[in-house]
This record gives sequence, structure tokens and C-alpha cells, in this order.
Amino acid sequence: MSTSPGPLSSGEITYWTVILVIGLVVIVAVVVLLSMLIAFVKRIDRHTTAIGGTLTAITANTADTTLIPTTGDGLDLVLAEGLQHHLFLGRAVGTIPTPAGSAAGPEGSV
Repeated sequence: MSTSPGPLSSGEITYWTVILVIGLVVIVAVVVLLSMLIAFVKRIDRHTTAIGGTLTAITANTADTTLIPTTGDGLDLVLAEGLQHHLFLGRAVGTIPTPAGSAAGPEGSV
């Protein structure tokens, strides 16, 4: 013969109710935190893909950097030519007049 347990007392019912509520709260918290984690991982993945595209574009933009010294040399030549013109005009005209209405001094030279 086996004896079956009797009905639960009021204290036992309260105990099991509290335990079940705590378990439900833990399960809901885990589901919310995992959902947030998945959302953050998707966001990070999306942004790393965009960063990868930017890095690829940077590589394409810097592929022609060998032209920078050539361009710099050409710019130096243009500046030197402009300086020669400025010096020539300064000697030929004596003083280079400023446009009317400018805030230059009484000499009118640059």
C-alpha cells in the first residue's frame, strides 16, 4: 500500500507560486536580453559591411598616389613662372597700380 500525499498547505502553495513567478521573470528576462543581443549583432554586422565598402573605396582612391609628386613638380613650375611674370611686370611698370576703391596706401603699389 502506498500513501498519497495530502493536499498542499497554504504555505506550500505560496512557496510554489513565488518560485513559478520568479522562474517566469527569469525566462522573460533571458528572452529580452537574447533578443537585444541578436539585434546588436545584426546592427554590428550591417555597419561592418559598410565599413568594408569604405575601405575598398579608400584603396581605389589611393591607387593613383604615384601622380602626386609629378603634380607637385608641375605646380612648382607654374609658381616659378608666375613669380617671373610678377617680377618682370614690377620692373617694367615701376609700381603695379591697384584697382580704384581699394584700401591701398598712397603709393598704390602692391
